[in-house]
Amino acid sequence: MSKPKLLEMPAGEIPAGENPATPSAAVPDPFDLASLRLNPSFIETAGVKKLIVTIPVKRPSPQDFVRVHPAPDYRDNFAMIDLKDDREEYLVQPAILPELTSEVVYKTVFTAVNRQGVVFLRPVRLPAPDDRKTEWHRSAREAAELAMTRWVRMKANMSLGAYEITVADSVMADPVWPELSYAELLRIAFRERIITTLDHPVIKRLRGLTWEEGTCVTIPPSPSCAGRAHDL
Repeated sequence: MSKPKLLEMPAGEIPAGENPATPSAAVPDPFDLASLRLNPSFIETAGVKKLIVTIPVKRPSPQDFVRVHPAPDYRDNFAMIDLKDDREEYLVQPAILPELTSEVVYKTVFTAVNRQGVVFLRPVRLPAPDDRKTEWHRSAREAAELAMTRWVRMKANMSLGAYEITVADSVMADPVWPELSYAELLRIAFRERIITTLDHPVIKRLRGLTWEEGTCVTIPPSPSCAGRAHDL
């Protein structure tokens, strides 16, 4: 029996029925930034919405240009107590005002926003005939009214005894206001700063009154604590 012969293929010739080998494709890098980066329009189409859970109640920074909401529904007048040392302001229910005439002030609370998009409430004192600081309050109100149509910055000038008001030179885009009502903004801003009764800790503090284990303590003793007062 003769042995089978091995056939030699000429160089470069492909056996019948076989395809030339194709070079393997490069494996994509899963951390390629171009493929990972979100398209800016995705956030809009995905329905992402920024929630507002904190709203400052403050005077704007002297370095900030701000706008004030022009709609009358986004400002109102309130009785307030201003704790200057703590830089905190409290809303006061009108029902208890007869007992607090020496502690309260009356202010317009405006809705404002700065260039960074931070929404805040800006209280401005209402004018009073016997108020010695009228120029401060008048210039603050003028700044708030001007900011309803222009980007405005205000800075205290002690020599002038009033706020200096600066209007932005460049044209800036109009602010984007939150989709919240004024009542909702007020509720968020003052959720822990509203006084509805005379037993509120702020009222007791202003009157030098504290409570220790149910005992009334005043400095000096108050007639309202008759029989229970302790002279400290």
